[in-house]
Amino acid sequence: MKRIPKFTKTIPLLLLTWLCIFPGNGRANGCLPASSNPPADPIRVLLLGGGASHDFDTWYKNADVETLEKGGFAEVTYTDDPESILDLLADMDVLYLSNNQPIADPATRKAIFDFAASGKGLILGHAALWYNWEDWPEYNIHLASGGSRGHDRFGAFDVTVLDKNHPVTEGLPPTFNLKDELYYFKVDPDGPGIKVLAEASTSETGPFPSLFVIKHPDTRIVGIALGHDGASHNLDTYQKLLRNAVSWVAGK
Repeated sequence: MKRIPKFTKTIPLLLLTWLCIFPGNGRANGCLPASSNPPADPIRVLLLGGGASHDFDTWYKNADVETLEKGGFAEVTYTDDPESILDLLADMDVLYLSNNQPIADPATRKAIFDFAASGKGLILGHAALWYNWEDWPEYNIHLASGGSRGHDRFGAFDVTVLDKNHPVTEGLPPTFNLKDELYYFKVDPDGPGIKVLAEASTSETGPFPSLFVIKHPDTRIVGIALGHDGASHNLDTYQKLLRNAVSWVAGK
């Protein structure tokens, strides 16, 4: 049998390493760290978008779905129709809410609470951390444990990781800077409370919770206040924390 020289076996690995370090556009596309290896079965995620003041199709339907499905990590169903949740939720591991449009149907609202009570995980992203629904205060009290009624104008700010040992912050830099809407998230004292994993601030504003865990009694919920547009969704650090969050709330 003809032996293959050892150095020829290393060429593909060296090439892959080179591409990961110098991908050509400043981002390590497709070169995810070991902790982002896909689970044995893709995590089934239902992502709800839609509403005002954000390009949900570009940044959630397209960018976030691509981030989560990369490498077989997750299988994402995106919808901007709240009425479809009832038919889809039973087959999901994670519900990712990014919307600020109404979820008006009482049966759908109950299904979301039942989903959490059953131990299935939730991600509450950006617009879903607003006080959107005056007729549904239970959402902000019991699922988000608070919310935001204001934010800075879109611009640059720093995010500082406070808990470097949590699975959601694994692999994140201690601090990073981005352009986004700095949400003034405030905790509701009637809610279960939160554990702040990272906080956002400028020299004039904050700090406010930017990445946090809601202390829900039955399940895992992560709040991500970042996410206005591509300045966050296209950031490697954002993509990493999103995949970490989905993995953790799914119990993977």
